[in-house]
Amino acid sequence: MQNKPTYKIEFIALMASLMSIVALSIDALLPALPQIGDALGVVDEKDNQLLITMIFLGLGFGQLIFGPLSDSFGRKPMVYFGFTVFVIASIICVNTDSLEIMIVGRILQGVGLSSPRTIAIAMTRDTYSGDFMAKILSIIVMFFILVPIVAPTFGQLLLDFFDWKAIFNANLIIGLLIVLWFWKRQPETLKPQNRIKFSPSIFITGTVEFIKHKDAIAFTLVSGFITGSFMVYLSTSQQIFQTQYQLGEMFPYIFASTAFSVGFATFTNSRLVIRFGSFNIAYYATIAYAVVSILYVILFHNGINPSVHVLITFFLLQFFAVGFLFGNLRSLAMEPLGHIAGIGAAINGFVSTVMAIPIAYYIGSFVKSSVLPLFIGFSIFGVLSMLVFMWMKRRRGLVKV
Repeated sequence: MQNKPTYKIEFIALMASLMSIVALSIDALLPALPQIGDALGVVDEKDNQLLITMIFLGLGFGQLIFGPLSDSFGRKPMVYFGFTVFVIASIICVNTDSLEIMIVGRILQGVGLSSPRTIAIAMTRDTYSGDFMAKILSIIVMFFILVPIVAPTFGQLLLDFFDWKAIFNANLIIGLLIVLWFWKRQPETLKPQNRIKFSPSIFITGTVEFIKHKDAIAFTLVSGFITGSFMVYLSTSQQIFQTQYQLGEMFPYIFASTAFSVGFATFTNSRLVIRFGSFNIAYYATIAYAVVSILYVILFHNGINPSVHVLITFFLLQFFAVGFLFGNLRSLAMEPLGHIAGIGAAINGFVSTVMAIPIAYYIGSFVKSSVLPLFIGFSIFGVLSMLVFMWMKRRRGLVKV
């Protein structure tokens, strides 16, 4: 375990790159949703959202496979196994004219990509701990967030010159290059003496051990609330700006601005977290997240959309708060789970993702002619997150009871 405040830039860049394959597979596809829907004969436009939300279903369940297995067989073999699944799933996606088969392919893509996503967090926990781990995760997210900034523009560029299938093919090539870099340069972080002997019961014993840590459960719930409301934005943003605001050509740039807001916040968090602590920063960021969304609901409760400049301002404020949450929530949940980092990261990711999917799908079904349902969702889950944090503050004895 490395506790002193030093880190290698290549490690951070590599972990961020592993996670970025997920973001690229989601965000680069956003401009192509109408074209894919047309090619697959989709009648109801909101069904296109399934191409985004269903990959998260695979991400959630896949983590339960690769996380525990990585505790027994090592981190690196699981990355190779997961990427192989991703390759097969991508082939399915580009060779179908059925929405149902495409959804199966997207779920399988999520299963495969859950491996590098989970392993990146487990490897970080193998190497760092405490608030310094939160700092490292913030820097990783800061690098990682560069992908959502450029991915929609990248996807649109491929659409302009080729078709939507080129996006899947480009993701495959980029993923292969990252995995080759990982194979060549990244040592195994799980030492042989720290591996858990594999048996089918490892899934049960790991879950039982996870449940013993109330902190891990609480911060996983908050992560689910925030991820779910954020996923609504991911799945409806293209529809909002293209259909409601008639700004389809500007969508990649608008999306990039909100992603930049998250990235700037994670950078700021990496500079502040050692001084103020990950719990305190996440607590106040949760309050800000709830307050911004409630303010929007109060101001625009009639359901009439504000000007695009006002809407983007609210999104920038909302996602600036999110930038202080992603890395810190993961770090806080993982802190007591160093002895089961693989399955700990898996359960944390599984629960938060599986919580997020119905949240995203349900709220997204109301986002038709107004953005208001999106901010109502932000408000509800922001308040729920605040309540969990308040309970944790009482439990930690930080306020008088």
